[in-house]
Amino acid sequence: MASPTPRQIEAAYAAARERYAALGVDTEQALARLRGVALSLHCWQGDDVTGFEAPERPLSGGIAATGNYPGKARTADELRRDLDQAYRLIPGRHRLNLHAIYAETGGRRVERNQLAPEHFAGWLAWAREQGHGIDFNPTCFSHPLADAGFTLASPDPAIRQFWIEHCIACRRIGEHFGRELGTPCITNIWIPDGFKDTPVDRLAPRQRLQESLDQILAVPIDPRYNRDAVESKLFGIGSESYVVGSHEFYLGYAVRRRVLLCLDSGHFHPTESIADKISAVLLALDELLLHISRGVRWDSDHVVTLNDETLAILQEVVRCDALERVHLGLDFFDASINRVAAWVIGARNVLRALLIALLEPTARLRAAEQASDYTTRLALLEELKGMPWQAVWDYHCLQQDVPVGAAYLDEIRAYEASELAARG
Repeated sequence: MASPTPRQIEAAYAAARERYAALGVDTEQALARLRGVALSLHCWQGDDVTGFEAPERPLSGGIAATGNYPGKARTADELRRDLDQAYRLIPGRHRLNLHAIYAETGGRRVERNQLAPEHFAGWLAWAREQGHGIDFNPTCFSHPLADAGFTLASPDPAIRQFWIEHCIACRRIGEHFGRELGTPCITNIWIPDGFKDTPVDRLAPRQRLQESLDQILAVPIDPRYNRDAVESKLFGIGSESYVVGSHEFYLGYAVRRRVLLCLDSGHFHPTESIADKISAVLLALDELLLHISRGVRWDSDHVVTLNDETLAILQEVVRCDALERVHLGLDFFDASINRVAAWVIGARNVLRALLIALLEPTARLRAAEQASDYTTRLALLEELKGMPWQAVWDYHCLQQDVPVGAAYLDEIRAYEASELAARG
């Protein structure tokens, strides 16, 4: 697709810079802050959450990827090539979010509670070479010991112990990533535990989950290299009536244990925004993890678009002056479109929303609000909707040497023809 010339982009940016300066906004300062943000791209978009442990095993735990677009990654090397292509089309330097089922075991069967750093040596070498930090996740789904719908909250002590050991192993792997790459790994625990129908005893499963988490976190891990996070959910397939790890459970647990809380924008009621929760959580916790997704009627993990919800989330982070306290990750999987394009579209939309937020005259808006001048607040917020943020974004892409506008589709189509089509 045709894109404007560098001269046109620079001219449009110069005009936009003047427009924003009239509002008291320094576009160069906004771009400098944007360049310092690293999104954590989720590896599971590239292969529909299959992993390499047992790719023939059907997904479970409320996980579902729909669609059959050709070109799905089948090996770690293919997945890394796809990620390389995506990173080349996203401005900035970003991270990788890796699940435990993406271990490379040389064809040997390794139980999840026996996973060790050596099984991720290929990922570590790639991340070091490409300059990516790595975040990590235990995989507590798509496994025979998760088929009953319970893992860390299972009433079976043996099943519970298996998943406790798996999470401990994952924390050690995360610590290894952080130490070797020089940037802390966030190891995030999410489990699918819950009931399809209304339970009688809501307390006991949560008591078991709390005890399991206590055992996991009791193992000493250097916080300089690994940061622990816990992630809630409202409901899912097979747990429509009750989820053990609810928002209230994990909020209380994170505050008590001083671990990060993960808010996933697809894990709440479809009419509920996580944007309003950010300021409240930041009063209780030092740091916060966000998984930015797009739920449609339920946690369907659609590709992130530049919609009101995405913008509200990033505006709240900026308005709270919390960019250094909030870790931004993506979490969606769409098998109905080009999977590399899904990464690129979602990541660029999060970054565009962040730029729009950074281009607000926050101090001026806050001063009007504190003075009870709600007229000025409303007028400025409405005027901002028509400001030329796109010209600033195009200039950012030009400076970062990535395609401007939809021109990235040309590279994706070429990659599809040369790489993805050969996968059958």
